[in-house]
Amino acid sequence: MVGLGGTLRSDSSTERALRYCLGSVERQGGRSRLFAGPDLDLPMYAPHSLERTPKALALVGALRSADAVIVGSPGYHGAISGLVKNALDYIEDLREDPRVYLDNTPWGCISCAYGWQAAVSTLGQLRVIGHALRAWPTPLGVAINSADQIWDAAGELIDESVRDQLELLAGQVLTFARARAGCHETR
Repeated sequence: MVGLGGTLRSDSSTERALRYCLGSVERQGGRSRLFAGPDLDLPMYAPHSLERTPKALALVGALRSADAVIVGSPGYHGAISGLVKNALDYIEDLREDPRVYLDNTPWGCISCAYGWQAAVSTLGQLRVIGHALRAWPTPLGVAINSADQIWDAAGELIDESVRDQLELLAGQVLTFARARAGCHETR
């Protein structure tokens, strides 16, 4: 499972939420890899150029083999961040693969914003992007209002509702990934 998102600021709320969710994936028996912060500091995606940096190649390679993806974005001005959008644009490199884009891949969404309006609109955009990439967004998406006290001073998740939602999201993504793998084995 690939987790992708956050900000260039290390240990942002979005990165914390992604880390927690991926930790839950691992506690439930899955494997994960996180691309956050500096991993996403990529050149602007240029579809006409085939040159890719080592970081871009690593991201595209991980997405190419991912059984599921969880994307987290901060809500900036009511929308996903440019950093996350640019990273997602690199999925265009999968357009001619046997599995085009992320066809039939489970897609979990997390948004964090300083207020519900941006958190919810960002979550909606992440779901729409998942559909455009032929992925299957999970029934639950997690919108987090960073204005609330979600984390303690040590960075631990203290909001029980958010914790439960991130656990449920991890479970849904894993369940769908396992079901998808089972379908491919029975063909």
